[in-house]
Amino acid sequence: MKGLTVFAGFILLWWLITFTDIPAFLLPSPLAVALALWNGHAFLLHHTLITAAEMLSGLLLGVLLGAMLALAMTFSSWLQRWLMPVVVISQAIPVFALAPLLVLWFGFGISAKVAMAVLVIFFPVVSTFFDGLRQVNNDYLDLARTMGASRWAQLRHVRLMAALPAFGSGLRMAAAVAPIGAIIGEWVGSAEGLGYLMLNANARMQTDLCFAALFILVVMTVSLWKTVDILIRRLIRWAPENLSQSK
Repeated sequence: MKGLTVFAGFILLWWLITFTDIPAFLLPSPLAVALALWNGHAFLLHHTLITAAEMLSGLLLGVLLGAMLALAMTFSSWLQRWLMPVVVISQAIPVFALAPLLVLWFGFGISAKVAMAVLVIFFPVVSTFFDGLRQVNNDYLDLARTMGASRWAQLRHVRLMAALPAFGSGLRMAAAVAPIGAIIGEWVGSAEGLGYLMLNANARMQTDLCFAALFILVVMTVSLWKTVDILIRRLIRWAPENLSQSK
């Protein structure tokens, strides 16, 4: 409810600003954006589905890759010494600098956009999940060893359960940044998607269409984040933050 109130206040402020001397090609009115959404709904839907496919594919692959790297570094100090610097360096390089190379390597299709999304997504998953796996109460591990639990049983029943809250935080972060890689990839080289549509609309001074595509992107991102958040809360109902909110 609070989110809807803030959104309504933002729309009202935006509508009031449009009554000033700002030209429509710089800041279209909410009504103009709504008309652009309505008149071009079929056109916008096509590009929305393209971007959504890139986002979801990048999210799934990024989470899978991040979780596998975190598990590998947890059980092998040798891999941790070699992989962690590579993970950090991959984030130190600006995404815009890598986008042209990925387009060159993977072409102008969906592969380059998914690869870009994976590059942006997997780091928060790796870092949070790896920290969660390491910060397990040693008393629980000692108890599991005393009871004869194998290494796999310790991972399944102790480490993973303890790391789920941290992993959930990484998933929320990944859902929030999922559109970044896809949109940047579409800006660099694409013939479809919301990023491509925004770039072309901006070049043609069709600001209302650009805002319409931006609005759809925001709705997609918020919906994806909220869906991931709900799933995580149901998965780890026993987490302290979930118990406190349910009271």
